[in-house]
Amino acid sequence: MKLKKIFAAVMACAMLVMPLAGCQTGTNASGEEKEKFVVGFDSEFPPMGFMDDDGSYVGFDLDLAAEVAKRLDYELVLQPIAWDAKDQELASGNIDCIWNGFTISGREDSYTWSEPYMANAQVVVVNNGSSVSTLADLAGLTVAVQKDSSGLAALEENEDLTSTFGELIQEDSYLNALMDLEAGNVDAIVMDEIVARYEISTSGKDMIILDETVATEEYGVGFLLGNEELRDQVQGALDEMAADGTLAEISNKWFGEDITILK
Repeated sequence: MKLKKIFAAVMACAMLVMPLAGCQTGTNASGEEKEKFVVGFDSEFPPMGFMDDDGSYVGFDLDLAAEVAKRLDYELVLQPIAWDAKDQELASGNIDCIWNGFTISGREDSYTWSEPYMANAQVVVVNNGSSVSTLADLAGLTVAVQKDSSGLAALEENEDLTSTFGELIQEDSYLNALMDLEAGNVDAIVMDEIVARYEISTSGKDMIILDETVATEEYGVGFLLGNEELRDQVQGALDEMAADGTLAEISNKWFGEDITILK
C-alpha cells in the first residue's frame, strides 16, 4: 500500500513538471496567462550568458532575449543547458531556441536562423609571457577548446594547424579552460574573442590574445529547423530594437560600445 502511495505521489509530481517543457502557457505574477519563451543557453559563457554572484542568470544575450519576450508578450524562461546536448534539448522541445553566442558559420543548414546580430572571431589565448606569439608557435603544445563549440569546428576545418598540436583537449566550458591555462595545465585556448576579451578585462587574468585569428564568424539565434514562425516573431522584435536604439543600449551596457551589426 505504501508503494502505491509513493508511486502516486511521483506521478503527480511528474504531471506538474511536464507542462514546463517546451513552449507552453503559464501564469505570471500578475495572474495573466502567457505563452512561455524558453531560451537555452550555456550558463558558463560570459558575457553572453552566465550565473551572477547572487545566483541569477545574466548576460548580453539574456538581456536581448528578455526584451524580445517583453515585446512579444511572452513569459521568458531561461534554461541552462549542457552545450554538447543543445541539439537534443531543441529537438525534444525542452527549449524553443539556442541563444548564447551561437555561431552561424558551419551550422547554416542545421537550424532556422535569425539574421546575424554580432560579429566574432575564434582567437588564441595564452598566458602573458608565453613564448607563443603566432599560430605556428602552437606546434607541439597542448591546446584547449570547448566541446562541440565553434572553436572546435574551426580547428577541425583547419587540419594543417591542428595537426601540429601536441594535444588538443576538449573542456566542458571555457571557464574551466581558462582555469587550466592559468594553472599551466594547457598552453593555449582557442575560443570566442568576445568572451576572451570580457573575461580578461573583468577578471584581471594575466593573459593575452594573439593577433592572428583562427576563424571569423557571426552570432545568431538558432531555432529548430523549420520553425520559421517563431524565428520571424523574434526577428521582428530584434529589428525594432535595432531601429529604436535598444540593441545599441544593451551593447553599451555590456561592452561600453555598440558592437552589434543588425541595422
